[in-house]
Amino acid sequence: MMKTQILFLLAAILLIGSSCQPSKKEIIANKIQYDDNIKSPNPDYDWWIQNLPGPQREKLVDIIIDGAVSGKFKAFDYFYAPLTKFEVASILSDTSYYTFIDEEPPYAERDTMVVYNISKEDILKIRFLEEWQIDPDNLSMEKKVLGVAPIARRFDITGTERWQPLFWIFVDEQFIKELESEKK
Repeated sequence: MMKTQILFLLAAILLIGSSCQPSKKEIIANKIQYDDNIKSPNPDYDWWIQNLPGPQREKLVDIIIDGAVSGKFKAFDYFYAPLTKFEVASILSDTSYYTFIDEEPPYAERDTMVVYNISKEDILKIRFLEEWQIDPDNLSMEKKVLGVAPIARRFDITGTERWQPLFWIFVDEQFIKELESEKK
């Protein structure tokens, strides 16, 4: 009976030891940045292609925007400078001044102020900053999200579509510390 227990214990130790081999993952990207649609750009795509269903998309956008506006999450501008919650709120509204010339005589100039407000429904993409690792033996990949940036679809006064990254929220504490030490 004692030999059976010892053999069982040794087998268990060998099994556990063999499953605890060090990872062979290699970093293939310290930083990689890309945009990901959260609302499909094409209604003919399957529902899951470049799309989050409405309730999940709205929840994600609410978490990001509300967290940044309230100060729950530390937000940064596009050059990694910290933003206050008031600066984040001001990003969601933009004022432009235009001067128009009448097409009829006396060709008077008119100054016009246009206020653009970004609503949560305008946020159709998320920009990711990630670190990628790969195990070359089996192509197993691991992605570590360093930060996210909501991207809003905007239209200027001419109707031209453009995409505006609003701010960054970095979710990796080590990355934030590195940013702060670089700024000193």
